[in-house]
Amino acid sequence: MSGPVVRWRKARGAKKARPPLMVLLHGRGADEHDLFGLETSIDPAFAIASVRAPLETDEGGYMWSESRSPGRYIAESLRGSMSWLRAWFDSLDAGRDEKQEIYLFGFSAGMAMASALLLDEPQRYAGTVLLSGTLPFDTDLAITKDRLSDVDVFYGHGSFDQMIPADLVKRTEHYLRESSGTRLVVRNYPIAHEISEAEMADIAAWLKRLR
Repeated sequence: MSGPVVRWRKARGAKKARPPLMVLLHGRGADEHDLFGLETSIDPAFAIASVRAPLETDEGGYMWSESRSPGRYIAESLRGSMSWLRAWFDSLDAGRDEKQEIYLFGFSAGMAMASALLLDEPQRYAGTVLLSGTLPFDTDLAITKDRLSDVDVFYGHGSFDQMIPADLVKRTEHYLRESSGTRLVVRNYPIAHEISEAEMADIAAWLKRLR
């Protein structure tokens, strides 16, 4: 794979020499433009990188991983994309004394990607937003008790969302609430498979508390 295609927003008014970076990870069949409209709801002190997934779908657009069925990802494919994205993260810090704080923001299949990265290296990320998706169960990732201890996670889901199988949604929320050990905020919204203004307002408030 070549390096990622990225749509950027520069930070404004950041307090550090290297501003925190919010990485937007879109859902299946979308691209780097899909989530970029959310940038108006994200603190301008964050730089934003909206990344195009590396694999093309048959229907058009891009995906992070091949899957057996909706929400059930193939471990080897997911692992390949994780390594590809982490190599890009490493390149951002190459030759710099100060490492950049990275926040992950994943929607739908992008949530699986964000949570895969988080589960693999829990302490690498300053905060993670997981929306309208599932954890990548039944892969080679360690989804174990207290795996995310002292990690900050915002998890949001729509009560009318039927895109992700209900058993996976239930399993995800149970793990995050009961077993992960994360510092967790959970919000459910009266929406379908989408991101609402109320949700983004809650995320903005959560990010402000973290910083």
